[in-house]
Amino acid sequence: MPERWTEKGGVEWITLGLIVGCYGLWLVALFWLAELSLLAAIAAVAVLGALHSSLTHEVLHGHPFRSRRLNEALMFLPLTLAFPYNRFRDLHLAHHRDSRLTDPYDDPESNYLDPAFWEGMPRWKRTIFELNNTLLGRILIGPALGQIRFMACEWKLAREGDRSVWPAWALHLAGVTIVLGIVAASPMPIWAYLVAIYAALGILKIRTFLEHRAHEDKRGRTVIVESRGPLAWLFLFNSLHVVHHMNPRAPWYDMPRFYRQRRDFYRATNHGYVYRSYAEIFRRYLLKAKDPVPHPLWRRG
Repeated sequence: MPERWTEKGGVEWITLGLIVGCYGLWLVALFWLAELSLLAAIAAVAVLGALHSSLTHEVLHGHPFRSRRLNEALMFLPLTLAFPYNRFRDLHLAHHRDSRLTDPYDDPESNYLDPAFWEGMPRWKRTIFELNNTLLGRILIGPALGQIRFMACEWKLAREGDRSVWPAWALHLAGVTIVLGIVAASPMPIWAYLVAIYAALGILKIRTFLEHRAHEDKRGRTVIVESRGPLAWLFLFNSLHVVHHMNPRAPWYDMPRFYRQRRDFYRATNHGYVYRSYAEIFRRYLLKAKDPVPHPLWRRG
């Protein structure tokens, strides 16, 4: 059996320091680097936006404080503008029901579609989703396609009376107003900031591109990317994704140790759904789809 993380008291200073550092470097990129080089500032904000999203994922799993209110206060500023924290929290925790992973309806983060829905889709829409199923397509159009689908679902839920949607978006828009106000006061133009955060969302699509696959065994649906390179650090080792799903309360910096100590166990558990590095993933799937868009194991009815 794998070593299980047990909750400890106190503050996780490594994660808290990284959050504070992320906000600080974001301000440096806006107010100092943007004056020196707008292109460099766009690149920096893109990386910091991706890091902030990784940190948001840590926070919703109960880090760095034991207090949920303190944790969520840290994420009030939505640097990437795209998703209300409360909605991301609720949907992502629903995603952690492993028995529903990749389900086109019950997994909020699934990239698969119901085959019946796919068959009724017009050709031009199929082309968009097929392009989105390559790594290059996921990076370039994935953020826009994902945002459109997410907001359409949110609007549907709001019209159907889901009371969690409107308060989350109201709080989110307050945070967006503050973020854009800070950007407007900086040397970085708003248009450049929007380019940077779109790039940040594109970077995140590298991680989510193959996090899960269709498999009969729920444990075989979740990937391991063994790399400890720059992207693994940027994703806070959520690349060791089956380790995270089996230890969702463990902090990010424990993931490599967990994997190193029980490497054979985790590889056997997820039925060998393993990649050595993100470079391997780029080589194999930059222009090629890893999976079909319609869920290959979906049982109608």
